[in-house]
Amino acid sequence: MTMFRKLTMLVALTFASAITPVLAEPLRITIDQGQIEPMPVAVPNFIGENAAATDIATQISRVVVSDLEGSALFREIPQSAFISQVTSFASPIQYSDWRAINTQALVTGAVSVNGSSLTVKFRLFDVVTGQAQGEGLQFVGTTDSWRRMAHKVADAVYSRITGEGGYFDSRVVYVAESGPKDNRKKRLAVMDYDGAGVQYLTNDSSLVLAPRFSPTGDRVLYTSYDSGFPRIYLLDVATVGRSLLESQEGSMSFAPRFSPDGQTVVYSLSRGGNTDIYSLNLASRTPTRLTNTPAIETAPSYSPDGSQIVFESDRSGGQQVYIMSSNGGEARRISKGSGRYGTPVWSPRGDLIAFTKQDGGRFHIGVMRTDGSEERLLTTSTLDEGPTWSPNGRVIMFTRETSGASGTAALYSVDATGRNLKRISTPGAASDPAWSPLLK
Repeated sequence: MTMFRKLTMLVALTFASAITPVLAEPLRITIDQGQIEPMPVAVPNFIGENAAATDIATQISRVVVSDLEGSALFREIPQSAFISQVTSFASPIQYSDWRAINTQALVTGAVSVNGSSLTVKFRLFDVVTGQAQGEGLQFVGTTDSWRRMAHKVADAVYSRITGEGGYFDSRVVYVAESGPKDNRKKRLAVMDYDGAGVQYLTNDSSLVLAPRFSPTGDRVLYTSYDSGFPRIYLLDVATVGRSLLESQEGSMSFAPRFSPDGQTVVYSLSRGGNTDIYSLNLASRTPTRLTNTPAIETAPSYSPDGSQIVFESDRSGGQQVYIMSSNGGEARRISKGSGRYGTPVWSPRGDLIAFTKQDGGRFHIGVMRTDGSEERLLTTSTLDEGPTWSPNGRVIMFTRETSGASGTAALYSVDATGRNLKRISTPGAASDPAWSPLLK
């Protein structure tokens, strides 16, 4: 097994006292709009304040650009167009030069390295009004954590301009696949949200499925077939130590997901040909049955406040989406269109439910309101499935598998508005992504 290297970065957040607070109306992008013209942003290479920081400063600024452009909300002004050059973090901003090349937002930064310690500071300027937007921020960590610090800078810029939380400083756990389709090997892997820094959490000696991060991002639930039957395991991400979570005699357990407080796991348990939804208190390891019908009930997901569970069931004759209390009881069907619905996931914002839909021989990733209204299909292909939400509830990642004997699975993401569909780069075939919360 390839061991997961424990993240050692400690990030400190401080305000730079010498930087003037914002006085003007801030730049703003409203994300709910269906079509958005990307905001022109200039990000000169961050200043290396000592020799050891020169290369890493450039790398950090490039990751910031990649994050912002990858959101499709920003468009980089190429450095070849710059009139002004930023040679010092304290240099006054020549706003007229930046306006002349149509820049609206300017991000400047500086980096210093002292041994293994890394300090990154940045400022955001509203070029149109000629004022700083917010105070400067400084992040302190280790040189090994430079990508995380770049993501934090990008999150801060994104948040100040959109007014919402970012999602760049997060990770994704997924199933890394290898080998032919009829003998596919699968193991757990974790990576930055953009596909960088892949590390493997398990070997490929047994089939694994459906990993899910805990609300604190330090644990992962997943289903393993290493006993020959599906069983749920709880894995510590830092140590890669794992424990069997559920092992009722004569049963199979799968599709686990944490409650928002991380104290309970909801999952499916199959016994005697019947599959129902259960919850398990992690402290007492006491299971509670939540559904009791002859139907197949699976893929449960908590609402953000933990009061309700959305799940899929064929109790009405076809696969549909239902909502019930987190304590069980009567459920109401919310999916209303044609076709079959599955793998529902509640948005962390609480406003939408993402789902997989199969209709007319095509698969789709879609979203609907929690009452089933305003259904919108965001993607279409021969096989799209398994949506997972970004921490800010604005982006959905999912699996897309090509058809045929040589078909492979890959990870894609799309905005909840249906914009910005793109493939996430991974070393090999990949499926079953699950997004972490923002890292601490």
